[in-house]
Amino acid sequence: MTGGITKRSVMIAGHRTSVSLEDPFWDALREIAEARDRSIQALIGEIDAGRDGQNLSSAIRVYILLNLLAKS
Repeated sequence: MTGGITKRSVMIAGHRTSVSLEDPFWDALREIAEARDRSIQALIGEIDAGRDGQNLSSAIRVYILLNLLAKS
């Protein structure tokens, strides 16, 4: 399993920020975005809007986990 961390720059609510996630999380985020006919950036914006002060990278990981659990 590859677990390298990749840092990507995204624009959220008009502000540029960077997000660091392990490669499998980027892959899962891409799959979720495609399934919902959204861009990764738009999906990250939605996650950001509902994170209640939680670290953005952590909020994304939890979002992905909850999405996967909902499918099982």
